[in-house]
Amino acid sequence: MNNSPDSFSDTTPISPTRFQVNVVNEGYDNPACEGDKDPPQYEETSFAGEDNRLRMSYAAGNREMYNNILHNGDTIKTEGSFHPYDTHSHTYYLKTFGHNTMEAVPQIDYYRNTGSVSGVKKTRPSLADIHDQLSKNVAVTPGSVSNGDGVLGEEEPNKEEEKGGFVKFGWVKGVLVRCMLNIWGVMLFIRLSWIVGQAGIGLGIVVISLSVVVTTLTGLSMSAICTNGVVRGGGAYYLISRSLGPEFGGSIGLIFAFANAVAVAMYVVGFAETVVEILKDNNAIMVDEMNDIRIIGTITVILLLCISVAGMEWEAKAQVLLLIILLIAIVNFFIGTVIPTTEEKRARGFFNYQATIFAENFGPDFRNGEGFFSVFAIFFPAATGILAGANISGDLEDPQSAIPKGTMLAILITTITYLGVAICAASSVVRDATGNINDTITSALSCNGSAACSLGYDFSVCETEKCAYGLMNNFQVMSMVSGFGPLIIAGIFSATLSSALASLVSAPKVFQALCKDNIYRALYFFAKGHGKNNEPIRGYVLTFVIALAFILIAELNTIAPIISNFFLASYALINFSCFHASYAKSPGWRPAFKYYNMWVSLFGAMLCCGVMFVINWWAAVITYAIELFLYIYVTYKKPDVNWGSSTQALFYTNALNKAMELNTIEEHVKNFRPQCLVLTAGPMTRPALLDITHSFTKDIGLCICCEIFVGPRAKAVKEMNSGMVKKQLWLTTNKRKAFYAAVAADTIREGVRPLLQASGLGRMKPNTLVMGFKKDWRQASTVDLADYIGILHDAFDFEYGVVIVRLSQGFDISPILQAQDELQRLEQERLALEATIRENEFQDGKRGFRKFFNKTSKMNITTQSSKKDVSSSPPMHVGEYNQRLAETSELFKKKQGKGTIDVWWLFDDGGLTLLIPHILTLRKKWKDCKLRIFIGGKVNRIEDDKLMMASLLSKFRIKFADVYIVADINTKPSKESWKFFEEMIEPYRLHESSKDVPTAEKIRRENPWKITDSELEMFKEKSYRQVRLNELLQENSRSANLIVLSLPIARKGTVSDHLYMAWVEILSKNLPPVLLVRGNHKNVLTFYS
Repeated sequence: MNNSPDSFSDTTPISPTRFQVNVVNEGYDNPACEGDKDPPQYEETSFAGEDNRLRMSYAAGNREMYNNILHNGDTIKTEGSFHPYDTHSHTYYLKTFGHNTMEAVPQIDYYRNTGSVSGVKKTRPSLADIHDQLSKNVAVTPGSVSNGDGVLGEEEPNKEEEKGGFVKFGWVKGVLVRCMLNIWGVMLFIRLSWIVGQAGIGLGIVVISLSVVVTTLTGLSMSAICTNGVVRGGGAYYLISRSLGPEFGGSIGLIFAFANAVAVAMYVVGFAETVVEILKDNNAIMVDEMNDIRIIGTITVILLLCISVAGMEWEAKAQVLLLIILLIAIVNFFIGTVIPTTEEKRARGFFNYQATIFAENFGPDFRNGEGFFSVFAIFFPAATGILAGANISGDLEDPQSAIPKGTMLAILITTITYLGVAICAASSVVRDATGNINDTITSALSCNGSAACSLGYDFSVCETEKCAYGLMNNFQVMSMVSGFGPLIIAGIFSATLSSALASLVSAPKVFQALCKDNIYRALYFFAKGHGKNNEPIRGYVLTFVIALAFILIAELNTIAPIISNFFLASYALINFSCFHASYAKSPGWRPAFKYYNMWVSLFGAMLCCGVMFVINWWAAVITYAIELFLYIYVTYKKPDVNWGSSTQALFYTNALNKAMELNTIEEHVKNFRPQCLVLTAGPMTRPALLDITHSFTKDIGLCICCEIFVGPRAKAVKEMNSGMVKKQLWLTTNKRKAFYAAVAADTIREGVRPLLQASGLGRMKPNTLVMGFKKDWRQASTVDLADYIGILHDAFDFEYGVVIVRLSQGFDISPILQAQDELQRLEQERLALEATIRENEFQDGKRGFRKFFNKTSKMNITTQSSKKDVSSSPPMHVGEYNQRLAETSELFKKKQGKGTIDVWWLFDDGGLTLLIPHILTLRKKWKDCKLRIFIGGKVNRIEDDKLMMASLLSKFRIKFADVYIVADINTKPSKESWKFFEEMIEPYRLHESSKDVPTAEKIRRENPWKITDSELEMFKEKSYRQVRLNELLQENSRSANLIVLSLPIARKGTVSDHLYMAWVEILSKNLPPVLLVRGNHKNVLTFYS
C-alpha cells in the first residue's frame, strides 16, 4: 500500500518486527484508504514511552495534524477539519498491521487492576464492539480508560500518584539492610558463645544450620510467591492472603502484626537491660533495676515512634546508621581474635586461636539440664527476621525482584557471620575460666589434660565451683575478645534498636494492609494512611500502646515463646502457600523464581510446625488455638473479597476430579436423587417455586434455575449476559443451593429444549423438570400454550420426570419487585434532594431553604424499613392482590405446622411421586407433617389393597400415617362439577358435529388447536376421572398442608393442548398447594439392601 503524501507515508524501512498503529478515517474519502494495492510500508511504533503512553511516528508535514490527539485512548477534536472521532460523519480507529480495525494491540494497561498505582487501567474494545454490526453514531477507540466498571469512561486520575513524592526503596536499602539488621540480633553478641559452649562446635554448626534450613526454605517459598504477580503492601499477610485466601491470611495477619508489636517491647527491654547493666557497673541506678528498665524502655520506644512517624526516609537513614555500627562491632570482634591476648584475658579463658581449644570445644558439653533441642530453641529466634523486607513490600520499588534477592542474600551473609563468630569464639576461648591471673600451672603441678592446662592455666576449680568466665559462664565473651570492648556494647545497642525499629515499622504496615481489606470490620479505622507515603499513623500509635504496655509489664520471658511461635506460624503458612499453589495446578501460578519445589515447601511447612513444638509445646498449642479461632471467625463472616487464591483453584480441581470419578460409577437406584431443572425465569421473580424445589434438593441433589430470554437475539443475549452474575449472586446471598442458567431463544420451548438435553455435567445432570402451572392458559395465545405443553412432551421424550406446582395466587411476583424498585428510586431521589438542600444551606447560609426542605420531607414517599429479601410483603398501597401474592410467595419459607402431606399415588411412575414427599418430611420445615397415602382400588378389595400398599411402604422404609383406598374414582362426577368443566372448555370446542362437513373442515383447518367432538368423546372417561378426582380431593385433602398428585399424561398428537390444560386445571382447582408429579417410569425406589 502506497500512502499518499497527505496521509501517513514514511519512506524509511524499519525492522519487520515492528508494526504500524496509525489513526485513520473509516470514511471512503480518506486518502489513506485509496489505492491500497502495494504491500504496506510499516511505520515504527513504540509502546515503551513514558507513562506507558502510545507513541507514534508520523510522516513529514503531518505532525501538526495530530498534535491535539491523545494517544492514551482518549481523543479530542482538532482545530482542523480532521479529527479522529465524529459521531455525525465518520468513525475513526487505530490502524493496526496496516488495516482499519477497532482491535487493539497488546498493552500492559489492559491488564491492570482498577486503581492501580503503577498506571491507569484501560479497557480494550469488547467482543461485542468488534463482533456486532457497527453503529454509525457510536465509536469505541482502543485504549479507552476504564472507569472500573468495565465500561468506557473518562480517565480517572490516580489520587495516590497525584500526591507525588513517593519514597521507594531498592533491594539493598529496603530488604537486605532490614533483614540483616533483624537477623543480627542481640543473640549474636550475648548468647551465641554460650550456645556453642553447650553444643560444641560440631552440634553448634548443626543448630545454626537447622535454623538456616527453616529460614532458607521459607525464603525460597516466599520468593516464588513474590514473583507470581505484583506484590502490594502487607508483607507476610499479603503473600498468605492472596495465595491461601482471606481465612488463612486474616488469621495469620492479625497475630503476625501483634507479634511484631510485642517484639518491639522485647527488643526495647533487651536494650534497656544492657543500659541498666552499665548503670549498675557504674553505681548509677536511678530507682531500682526493674523500674529503670521501664523508664529507659519508655523513653526509647517514644524516640523510635518519633523516627517512624517522621517517615520512611528517616527510618531508613536510621537503619543504615545502625547497620554501620553493627558491622563495625562484628569486624571489631574478628580483629580482636587475632590481636595477641593479654594476661588478664588469658585468665578469663581467651588464648587466641588454639588447636587444642578447637578440639576440646568441638564436642558437646550440655549442663544444667540443657540438651540439643533446648539449645536450639534458645538460638532459633536469632535466625528469624527474614520477613523484615517483605513487611514493607508496599514501599519497595520492585518487590518482585527486591524481596527474593535481598532476603536470600541476607540469609547467606548472616549465616556466614553466625558460623564465623561461633567457630572463632569456640576456637579461642575455653569453656570455663576463673579470671584469676594467679591460676597458672607451675612445674610442680601436674596438668589435668584440659586445653587450659596445656596453655599454662589451671581452671580445674571450675569443676566443683561455678566460675565467672569462659564460654559457659560469661555472656560478655565477645566484649572480652574484641579489639575494643565498647564497640560490642554499641553493637548490642544497634542490634536491639534496629530490630525494634524494624518491628515498629512492620507491625503498622501489615496491620494497615489487613484493615484495608476490611476482613475485620471493627478494625477498618486503622486502614487510613497519611502523607505522601500513606503512612499508617493510627497503626503506629496502636503499636506504640501495645509495646509500651508490655514494656511496663517487663515480664517478657513468658510471652517470648508465644511470639516466636507466631513468627513460625507465619513461616509455616508461607511454605504451605507455595506448596498449595503448586498443588492446585492453577494456570495462574507462574512464578518467575524457579528455584523452588512444592514438596520441599511442604517439608518446610512441616519443619516449621515441628520447630514450634520444639521451642515450646504449650506456646505452639496456644498459637494453633488462636489461629483456629480467627480462621473460624473469618470463615463465618465471609468477607466479600475475591483474590483468586489457590484455595479456589484447588476447589475447582477437586470438583473436576470428583466429577470425573463420579462419571465412572454406574448409577444405582439406591443412590437416585431428584436433580431438578426449575423454570423460574429470574430466581427472584418466582421464589416460591424455587423454595419448594429447594426443599427436596438441598444438600442431596442438583438444582438449576433456568431463564429463557425471548426476543431479538442481540437484545436477548445482552440482557442475559448482563444478569448472569447478579442472579447467581442472589441465589448465594439468599442461601439457595442452586445454579443459574440462561438461554436466549426465539421461543420458550426452543430455549428449554437445549437445557433439557445439555444441562449438568457427567452424572450431575438433571432428571426432573419442575415448572409452575400456567395460570393464565385461558388468556394465552395458542402459540404460547403450545409451547407450554410442548415443554412437557419434550421432557418426557428426554426421559425426565415432571413436577408441576400450583399455588392459588400463582408464582410471579414481578409486580411487587417493580413496585419496590420504584419506591427505592423515589427514596434515592428524596435522599439526594435532601443532601443537595443541606449542602446549599451549609454553603449559602440561607434559611429560606429550610422551608423547602420541610416541605420536601413531608412528601408522601414511603419505603420499607425491614431488610427482608425481594419477596417480602410490599406496602399496602401496592394492592391487596399483590399483598396476598407476596404472602403466598413466602409460603414454603415458613415452618409448616402439624398437618399432613397427602400423596395421591394413582399411577406407578417408578416411585418419584412417593419419593419427593418422603424427602420433604425429612426437612426441618416439614418434619411435623405426616404422610397420608391415597391409592385407587376396588370396593371388594379395599382391605387387601390397603395391606398390600402398607407392606410395600414398609419395605421401602417410608414412614406414613395411614393408607386410604379410593374405590370410587371411576364413578361419574356430579352434574355441577361436570357442567363447570364443560363451560370451561366451551370456548375451545370445534362443535363440528353440529355443522355441515365443508364448514366443519374449514373451521378445523383454520383452528387446528380446537377440541373436536370426536376427541372429547374419545377421552370422555378420562375427563370424568379428572373432574371426579377433584371432588375426592375436595372431600379428603382440603385441609392438607400439601397435596402430591399423579400428573395425567397426554399422548402426543392425540390430546389437544386446551383439553389437557382443562384436565390439569379442574384436577387441581380450589385446593391447597399441589405438586402434580410424574416420574419417567424408571425405578427410583428399591427395597433391596
